[in-house]
Amino acid sequence: MLLPHRGRSGAPVGPAGAEVLRVVSAPGTPVFLTVHADGRRRYGYWQPFDADTGRGSCYVALSTVECDALHLAGRITLGEAVVDPTRTTYRVRPARTPAPALPARTVSHRARAA
Repeated sequence: MLLPHRGRSGAPVGPAGAEVLRVVSAPGTPVFLTVHADGRRRYGYWQPFDADTGRGSCYVALSTVECDALHLAGRITLGEAVVDPTRTTYRVRPARTPAPALPARTVSHRARAA
């Protein structure tokens, strides 16, 4: 079951939400949502091996509660569904921020008189 998507919220996110947005926004870290046949959802990504720390080379799960909250707030979006018999997978991306609208140019009373 997918959650309904709402418009982007201007509400601030907490530290955990900010970390999720950081991971989702990293160009080299594709994040996916897997929805299993029983309805269980799991957000995660592949963490490559880091020779400096000796860590990685594993899947990392992201907080479903945080990711669902970001999706409901319109901060992350889901891509096209890839469906197989036991699960459906979606690419997770940060929501695009629309370009701010420029204010209408107004001519002051003094400029019109000149």
